[in-house]
Amino acid sequence: MSREILLLVDALAREKNVPREIVFGALEAALAAATKRMFDEEDVDIRVAVDRETGDYEAYRRWLVVPDEAGLQEPGHQIILSEAREQIPDIEVDEYIEEQLPRPEFGRRFAQDTKQVILQKIRDAEREQLLTEFLARGDEIVSGTIKRMDKGDYIVEIGKIEARLPRSETIGKENLRIGDRVRAWVAKVDRTQRGPAVILSRTSPEFLKKLFELEVPEIEQGLLQIKSAARDPGIRAKIAVWTNDRRIDPIGTCVGMRGSRVQAVTNELAGERVDIVLWSDDPAQFVIGALAPANVSSIVVDEEKHAMDVVVDEDNLAIAIGRGGQNVRLASELTGWQINIMTAEEAAEKRESEKAAVRRLFMDKLDVDEEIADILIEEGFSTLDEIAYVPMQELLDIEALDAETVEELRNRARNALLTEAIAREEHIEQADASLLELDGMDRELAARLVACGIRSRDDLAELAVDELRAVMALPAERARALIDNGLEGVTEEEQRLIAAADEQRAKDLIMAARAHWFAEEGAHS
Repeated sequence: MSREILLLVDALAREKNVPREIVFGALEAALAAATKRMFDEEDVDIRVAVDRETGDYEAYRRWLVVPDEAGLQEPGHQIILSEAREQIPDIEVDEYIEEQLPRPEFGRRFAQDTKQVILQKIRDAEREQLLTEFLARGDEIVSGTIKRMDKGDYIVEIGKIEARLPRSETIGKENLRIGDRVRAWVAKVDRTQRGPAVILSRTSPEFLKKLFELEVPEIEQGLLQIKSAARDPGIRAKIAVWTNDRRIDPIGTCVGMRGSRVQAVTNELAGERVDIVLWSDDPAQFVIGALAPANVSSIVVDEEKHAMDVVVDEDNLAIAIGRGGQNVRLASELTGWQINIMTAEEAAEKRESEKAAVRRLFMDKLDVDEEIADILIEEGFSTLDEIAYVPMQELLDIEALDAETVEELRNRARNALLTEAIAREEHIEQADASLLELDGMDRELAARLVACGIRSRDDLAELAVDELRAVMALPAERARALIDNGLEGVTEEEQRLIAAADEQRAKDLIMAARAHWFAEEGAHS
């Protein structure tokens, strides 16, 4: 048997052109699998060692040493540390205790089974070697031939390896067939899955960027950068470009003579139209460029929400939004900012709504009349914190306010903030942990929800989006009363305040609160 093993190893190593060590490893795995079948237990760990010179082998059953406190999760091949030290006093956790097994006798079938296991291991080793060589080349864009279909995906032959191009990563209008040449971006390498480990994409923004790198030498030379890209694959895309070399026109360089460079990219992407935008470190200027060809009248930036209200005239509204919201969606992805397109009239309504909310806040919390509230608003104050903690002189500079009034306003603002903080902490203590742990939840909103009688994620899950927006926008008592009445009796001013609340955040929170419902339904189906 020993001589036969050595002859088998040498023959397979020569035939498959792989190192003998790989064949020995495959042989040991095959012998271990065959030995394992001799046990009635399924959960056993077998190690086989083959002598590289003589071909003799030994088989061992082994147990992994685990901490006593961890217990035995897999009793068939684990042993706790205290028991292991009864046999080997100096053994440590993560080491093995081994018991040599009698050398089993295998029949003719074993030889066939072993050969199959060894051949599979060798095929895996060859595949890994080819994959390693492929990755060493560092290709980010590859070209290959569609060899076959597998579960709806395309299997692409690239030299000696095969790659998978999922149907979801192909451009919708394309009609790819077996035998077609195709170019794609190497999205990832997944060694854990069966079949091709290289996963390709033709829809990723990275593919668009790499195509421009191939067409525009200035990018490879480092004279020009693509800062970001966004795509609606096969239809429209936007890229943001920048250079610190004043001699270079970034947009013109990417377009090329008579549009040759951008046209080459468009042809590769099944006619996808590409807008080239000048990147700017000024977010507002960047957004204006990203929304082209629409002309922007004004922009209001909300740093806290990372959002911008972009005002356009009626003639530019459809252009700014784009068909099906495409233009504004791509601009948002390109810039990383949430962009809200609105007309001048809608912007004025929103400003008035926000002003009304601040006016009510000041009148309620500071106990002042509408005239004083409006004076504070006109001077740029919008929160109690600003009134409580801005330098005293800023308030004294307001002609309509004397020193005594300023001091009283500051005291009232601080007292109101203290009262709110105490009430907020009391409410948070009543909130269920399931509510506080939701993605997107913060302590302020959790306190508002509890004040409205909403203490758990199930309570939140039962709300409609506009009901949650009412909680976000209105005083707790009023929001609770409206929710109890199905939002009946909402005033025009309250409707404006609710409409100004973050709709997307409300949707996301409600869906997060309902997620466990769907998970439970899936588990029962």
